[in-house]
Amino acid sequence: MPWIFPKIYPILDASMIPAAGRSEFLLRLGSELAEAGVTLLEYRNKTGSVPEILADGAILRAAMHGPEIKLILDDRVELVQTLGFDGVHVDMGDASPGEARERLGAACIVGTYGGTEELLPGILKQPATYLSIGPIGPTRTKQTTKVPIGPEGVRKLREEAGPDPILVAAGGVTLENAAAVLAAGASTVAVAGAIFRTPQPAAEFRRWRNQLC
Repeated sequence: MPWIFPKIYPILDASMIPAAGRSEFLLRLGSELAEAGVTLLEYRNKTGSVPEILADGAILRAAMHGPEIKLILDDRVELVQTLGFDGVHVDMGDASPGEARERLGAACIVGTYGGTEELLPGILKQPATYLSIGPIGPTRTKQTTKVPIGPEGVRKLREEAGPDPILVAAGGVTLENAAAVLAAGASTVAVAGAIFRTPQPAAEFRRWRNQLC
């Protein structure tokens, strides 16, 4: 059975991982997320060392194994294969989608930023699996000066992109606006703090899934 992009794309930012008991926390979290039905997860660590990223990633991969669970690494194209991850998300300033695709091969997931008020020129010609769009609303997880576009902005970008590209709405997505964002044309909603800043992220994911899927 072919793997299908889920409607909910959790993003685990390293800032949400406690320093004390880090390994145990990640092993428990990964296992609970897998049990809750997470099939797509991005691990994002903008400031950590290579040893830290490799250690965190190895624990997540061990806890979240199997062909139905896809793990995405933010930025670090060169570490994806070492970790046994399934893809990478690259933004402006990182490797290009073409460079990531050439290095990782046709089977890997390659995500990149697609635009805010309008799609970036030429972005639909890039060899990306998905395009992130947004921010949708105010966000604390990722620093940005871009003005939130809301569901109406998503609708405009879907019209511009056409029916086929996978559009991942990111930044300021909440359980209150997620259904409207999906109805406006997003394929998936990316969620970071709204899941991982809660006391029980796996239970929160289940709550999102029950409402949206």
